[in-house]
Order: sequence, then C-alpha cells, then structure tokens
Amino acid sequence: MSDRGLTHIDPLGRARMVDVTPKEPTHRRAVARGRVYMHPDTTALVARGAIAKGDVLAVARVAGIQAAKRTPDLIPLCHPLLIGSVLVNFRIEDTFIEVEAHVDTIDRTGVEMEALTACSVACLTIYDMCKSADRSMVIGDLTLWEKTGGRSGAYRRDPTEGLDLGDGAGSTFGH
Repeated sequence: MSDRGLTHIDPLGRARMVDVTPKEPTHRRAVARGRVYMHPDTTALVARGAIAKGDVLAVARVAGIQAAKRTPDLIPLCHPLLIGSVLVNFRIEDTFIEVEAHVDTIDRTGVEMEALTACSVACLTIYDMCKSADRSMVIGDLTLWEKTGGRSGAYRRDPTEGLDLGDGAGSTFGH
C-alpha cells in the first residue's frame, strides 16, 4: 500500500479506475521476465525448430506483442495505453526458456502490467506449442525486472534478492 492508500478503491470501498488525467505524459518503460521449465530434450527441439506445431519462438513473440496491446481487456482497472514499442526475446538454456518482454510508451501511467502480460502470454504460448513433446513443463519466475518513468521513478530488481534467476551476465537475448 502506498502512502496515498489503496488507489483503486473509492471512498466507499468500491473498485475504481485511478484518474490519471491530471498527470503529464512521460516516457515509461518496463521489463519483465519469466521462464518455462522443460526437459532438455524439449529445449533442444525448440532450438532446432523441430516442434511439430512450428516455430515456437516466432509464435510466442507475436503472442507476447499482441498480449501487451490487449492488457486492459484482460486486467480489470488497467488503462488503455498507446504502446510505442514491445520487444519479446528469448534465452534458451538446457532446462528452460527464459522470456524477456520490454514495453515502452509515452503516457500518463506505467506499462508494468503490459510487460508482465506480454511475458506471461509468451510463456503460455511456448507451453501450448510444446505440450505434445513435454506435458511436465512448468511456467514460473514471472517478475518485473525494471521500470522507469512516472512519479515513483526508476525501479530495478536486485538480482541477488528473492528469486534465483541468475545474474544476467552474458545473457544472449534476441534469439
């Protein structure tokens, strides 16, 4: 809870959309990451482009981009935003595929939910496309890693806190 109280509750305790009209539009950015854990044989199939349904990462990328744009249709009380950019990239390791989503806008409110939605839908798409090869996959570690812009300023997750997602050093996003 912020020092201003619960911002999505009106004085009578009812849900409401926060009024952002008095705010000035500023550049805002958010980065989210998540992982789809799977058998090494499955990651190898994805890397070789040998999954029967097709190019897993290409489809997951488009799904994530579409999801970011549809966030206010999925999450109650999210503002519709003019999304300026959505990038969805992947890193394949032996036992997981990591998804990273970057969302940018110039608007009155942030894009954290758009980045998290893009990441989660890309993960779900990977699961859907690979389920015939591996029904034991697990989606996890969905996390906001960075946000900039707005009154609250910048946030960058400390990789040593909480989730053990690695240090990111040498990550090769952009498959």
